[in-house]
Parts: sequence; C-alpha cells; structure tokens
Amino acid sequence: MAAVNLIEATAVPTGQAAEVVANGRIFAVFNVDGQFRVIDGICPHAGGPLGKGMLRGNIVTCPWHGWQFNVESGHHCLNQRLCQKTYDSRVENNQVVIDLE
Repeated sequence: MAAVNLIEATAVPTGQAAEVVANGRIFAVFNVDGQFRVIDGICPHAGGPLGKGMLRGNIVTCPWHGWQFNVESGHHCLNQRLCQKTYDSRVENNQVVIDLE
C-alpha cells in the first residue's frame, strides 16, 4: 500500500468538507467532530462534487441534486445498496493521509 497525503488537517475545520485531487482520483475529505473521513468524491448520480457538499453531522449532501451519503459508512441515506468507497484516514505531520492499494 502507498500512503497518500491529501490535505493539511488545519485546512478542513470541524464540520467542513474539501475536495482533493490526488493520484488521478477525486476524494472528498470531511472533518466530523475532529475525525477525518474520506470517501470517493464523485457522486454516482450525475458526477457531482461530494467534497463541495454541505456536511451536517456525518451526512453530506451533494450540491448538484441533493443525494445524501453517510461519510463514515459511505452508504446513501435512502438506498443502502448504493455505497461510496470509503478510505481509512489518519493525521501525520498535520496531513490527512490515506493508504491506496
């Protein structure tokens, strides 16, 4: 696995989200009460930017068409069969880091 630095932890305050491009992918990074959550940043509905969505608690709403996902599990709020890929994250040297296979 390769560790990938996504963004400075201080750039994503509690309750906020960020869109990050790394390793040719788009990730959505969320700060949920001081815990960083990372999911695939492309909404499966129409390709909307989940990292630019509104975060309420642990639920992000896609800014394009309102699809909602739990950023901890990746599950769509109304259809549990829809699930965004999630990535385990950690903070190292003030960077939000994930491991990619």
